[in-house]
Amino acid sequence: MENDSLVTEIILVGFTEQPELQLPLFFLFLINFVVTVMGNLSLINLICLNSHLHTPMYFFIFNLSFIDLCHSFVLTPKILMSFVSEKNIISFAGCITQLFFFCFFVHSECYVLTAMAYDRYVAICKPLLYTVTMSPKVCSLLMFGSYVMGFAGAMAHTGDMVRLSFCDSNIVNHYMCDIFPLLQLSCSSTYVNELVDSIIVGTVVIVSSFIIFISYALILSNILHISSAEGLSKAFSTCGSHIITVALFYASGLFTHLKTSSVGSMGQGKFFSVFYTNVVPMLNPFIYSLRNKDVKLALTKTLRRIAN
Repeated sequence: MENDSLVTEIILVGFTEQPELQLPLFFLFLINFVVTVMGNLSLINLICLNSHLHTPMYFFIFNLSFIDLCHSFVLTPKILMSFVSEKNIISFAGCITQLFFFCFFVHSECYVLTAMAYDRYVAICKPLLYTVTMSPKVCSLLMFGSYVMGFAGAMAHTGDMVRLSFCDSNIVNHYMCDIFPLLQLSCSSTYVNELVDSIIVGTVVIVSSFIIFISYALILSNILHISSAEGLSKAFSTCGSHIITVALFYASGLFTHLKTSSVGSMGQGKFFSVFYTNVVPMLNPFIYSLRNKDVKLALTKTLRRIAN
């Protein structure tokens, strides 16, 4: 079915209509964008250039950084434009495209974080079988599955959206084309859309959260039986970064979804969504590198190669 919308372009309200805040917010998001791009690109290059990082754990971190990098290019350039243009206009087709890639990368990141939890479970609880269990083929299949499921979720969200009619207002009270702000513009019934979207999001969150929770429950049980201080330290160091990333991503994402599902709290949800769309992709490279000896060693080796 083709969209029979009369709306051909969308006006994104952005964060604020106060002129005195536009310039400070522009530089704040510009710094965020530069740090996100440089941080994730640096981590991707370090993993590619250093053979001792060619392990399952860093394979997943590589893909996580790739997703965060792409995610930042989907949203941030348009956000920056909103601070320097009188009207932040995006075509309807461009809005749906942005929605698709936003959903694709968010869903894919959920599944990648789930695969990483399983990887940590095998590494700590089944160390003797780790090489066989997390073989290159298995890791590739897990990543392929993550992207396929992300694509399926994004297609479901955007497919439902283009079936609606948009024939009145074209002003979105948000800085991006998100699901619930767009649903509020529709002049047709959105009950089915809200139901389908809730089922998709709920399924992704429940399934991935369950696997992550079970993985770490088994890891915790195994850690309690480790007698050596060195073993405990290593176990916590390999899991700590992932736990922080999961907590930041899921907490901010769920809180945003709950806030934006109601009209009255759209403003709050808009600001909370900044955490998982802009802040988390910026923090991830630092979370996985600052306390990681392997990454620090790779950085030292790479800098020496450049210096020589």
